[in-house]
Amino acid sequence: MNFLKKNAFFIIALIFVAILYLFPAVKLKLKDLFFPVAAIENAITLSDTDYDIQLKGINVPDTNLKAFKGDKLVLLNFWGTWCPPCREEWPTIQKLYESRKDKVDFVLIAMQDKEEDVVEFMKKNNYTVPVYIAQSPITNHVLPKVFPTTFLLDKNGRILLKEDGTKDWNSKSVHEFIDNFTK
Repeated sequence: MNFLKKNAFFIIALIFVAILYLFPAVKLKLKDLFFPVAAIENAITLSDTDYDIQLKGINVPDTNLKAFKGDKLVLLNFWGTWCPPCREEWPTIQKLYESRKDKVDFVLIAMQDKEEDVVEFMKKNNYTVPVYIAQSPITNHVLPKVFPTTFLLDKNGRILLKEDGTKDWNSKSVHEFIDNFTK
């Protein structure tokens, strides 16, 4: 009994950590409770200038990023064939694309890459996600500092999610996040 009294805090903390580890849904509920999505209302919204990026399509027609504003969510990813973390997350982006392309516009912009290297990478891996090369300057609000950098934008250009670095884009939490905004 004396042991329990002395170590009660540590036992409770251990049980709490075990619950988080064994029941990921509890972890998501706590995250929503303490870091609510409602905070997005104060988030940064990209301007029309930020959206004005002329894009050369690699496996899709040329366009301007402005064409994607106002319709669906936009997954805007900056990557390079030369970037190991970028290549690591590509399979998860491809799977997310296959399951959510009806709800999300995918715009993957290859940076510091030659067009032929991007084409070869796409063909070699049988990737079908829309890929572009920027043909005009990218504003500092969007220009990545690290690769990969990914933004999930709502239809008005508000940044719902920004990820600097690799992420599993095919995870249950990402699917649920997208589904919450596309109901």
